[in-house]
Amino acid sequence: MPDRRHFIGTSLLASLGLANMNFTFQDTNPKAIKPAALKKGDTIGLVCPAYSAFIKEDVQIAVESLEVLGFKVKKGEHMFDRYGYLAGTDKDRAADINKMFADKNVNGIMAMHGGWGCARILPLLDYKIIERNPKVFIGYSDITALLLGIYAKTGLVTFHGPVGGSSWNNFSVENFKNMLIEGNAVQMVNPVKKGDNLVQTEDRIYTINTGKATGRLIGGNLTVLSHILGSPYVPDFKGSILFLEDVGEDVYRMDRMITQLKIAGILDQLAGFVFGKCTDCPPSKGGYGSLTMEDIFEDHIKPLKIPAFSGSMIGHIKDKFTVPVGAEATIDAEKGTITLTEPAVIK
Repeated sequence: MPDRRHFIGTSLLASLGLANMNFTFQDTNPKAIKPAALKKGDTIGLVCPAYSAFIKEDVQIAVESLEVLGFKVKKGEHMFDRYGYLAGTDKDRAADINKMFADKNVNGIMAMHGGWGCARILPLLDYKIIERNPKVFIGYSDITALLLGIYAKTGLVTFHGPVGGSSWNNFSVENFKNMLIEGNAVQMVNPVKKGDNLVQTEDRIYTINTGKATGRLIGGNLTVLSHILGSPYVPDFKGSILFLEDVGEDVYRMDRMITQLKIAGILDQLAGFVFGKCTDCPPSKGGYGSLTMEDIFEDHIKPLKIPAFSGSMIGHIKDKFTVPVGAEATIDAEKGTITLTEPAVIK
């Protein structure tokens, strides 16, 4: 995966000190449109909305992986195009997505990978076609711009999950199937694996504030989200559960971006908060006594007094959840679980 870096209720409750409560806010987002569940024999449209598919073998591995899952694959017309680091011009990359949504023979759309470039095509997508042809749209990292933009403009539930170039291991596949094929009201729970240790040392849950919260899941990659704030492609956060992840960012940059969410008034609108993984995000180099991610959570999230935790299997990691953007869920910050209140797809 390319490294992008080198790419009110709540405030009142907080002031009253009402932590550890179940928070439910009135949903002001448009009524969610659910796509149809995927099934064996369906066709997945594989597109490159950001970086070009530089290595054809990687695409072939993705195609074969999807075929093992029982799908047919249709590759975007421009996925091997080159315009610098992009898979062709903005117009052509957007056209691939518009055509996949319009194609009655395509049942779901998956990004091959991220990188940078999705925000550039947001104004070029045909949201009327997308709204009239709801189907599974999935990816993560830079694809966050499209996940949020499509949901904000149409109400279509999108999915923060594997891309074609992901590791299609058992954990990720089972979560993908449970969510999108079996159509269950999924509960996302971190794996328990102690190995030879007395206690679990990997994929632990860090509870910032205890309690449960219910709201629509909205989020994705923090860097991408922070770069589209103020645009018409960002959903209403009021009463939502914000989930975030990132990769290759120094802690001071994470601090800067979460501060941006704070002073933009977004954090004060939340019912709950989940942070996944910040992969390769070490304490800032060259800074004596750098802050840690735990410090950032203590400074910006804990004072909100809403249920919040970090460590969820969301991000630039091999074992990943498939998380629906726009679907309602309940989080338990002490157990570190995310439970859908109903399926995110129509079976």
